[in-house]
Amino acid sequence: MPGEFELIARHFARLTPPRPDVSLAAGDDAALLRPAPGHELVAAVDTLVEGVHFFADCAPAALGHKALAVNLSDLAAMGAQPAWALLALTVPRVDDTWLAQFARGFAELAQAFGVALVGGDTCRGPLAVSVTALGQVPQGRALRRAGARPGDAVYVSGQIGVAALAVQARRGMLALPAALAEEAGRRLDYPQPRLELGQALRDLATAAIDVSDGLLADLGHICAASGVGARLELQRLPLLAGALALAGPQVLLGGGDDYELCFTVSPAQEAALMRAAAGCGPLTRIGRIEAAPGVRLVDGEGCAVPCEGLGHDHFR
Repeated sequence: MPGEFELIARHFARLTPPRPDVSLAAGDDAALLRPAPGHELVAAVDTLVEGVHFFADCAPAALGHKALAVNLSDLAAMGAQPAWALLALTVPRVDDTWLAQFARGFAELAQAFGVALVGGDTCRGPLAVSVTALGQVPQGRALRRAGARPGDAVYVSGQIGVAALAVQARRGMLALPAALAEEAGRRLDYPQPRLELGQALRDLATAAIDVSDGLLADLGHICAASGVGARLELQRLPLLAGALALAGPQVLLGGGDDYELCFTVSPAQEAALMRAAAGCGPLTRIGRIEAAPGVRLVDGEGCAVPCEGLGHDHFR
């Protein structure tokens, strides 16, 4: 049976292309990295645990992709350019075929965004993946959750709630047409971090966050950090056609796993936003920031839609 260092050499050494800002990568006790002058280092870490963050039958290539993608999404929400990653992988047993496919999924996304794998660890135990992603942002230009002001417009990228449909279907709580099930599964297993958009939002967005725990919960984090509230209009939300009839707003807005960006911008900057973000995919204005605390969801007639307590909680 291969040992830890043989596994690392076989599946993860030279997995990603070298970068000139890496003085020393895997092989020593730690990596040596050189952030660019005039930039701040941005770091994010997420752990994915079987049965909590992904289903037991998740394809290993999808898991490799997602483990990196969810961290790159955090960098996107800060307006950062990704650069390096560390990987800690716990597996119940040695399975070369599984490891090769996992490594392929991880590497394809890393190569797409120029991310170098510079170290990590492997261990035996219940299946879990922890990735630390590191990036850079010009000094003083990082996006933050704090900064939204009353009157700001609230935007979100892409579509919301599609991955939540896949979760409900895989739990046997919802029956989806075959084509929709395939699309929803793809969104759940292969999220696409909005890195280009995040960088375009520098100097424009007053606050930003990635939508990982559900739109309402994550917008609530912006509101709490900024000391404001928000009013969202249900009819404006970028939902898949027919999704509301299938699942309702509580599932679609509280299910998580969207990995889109939610952000706020001054109305005076909306035209500049559209120019800067051209080519970054669809953006939808879904509401506005208000002075009164809390997130309020209203229907087409202005009536409140119950939405309190929604969002993913790792301990609930």
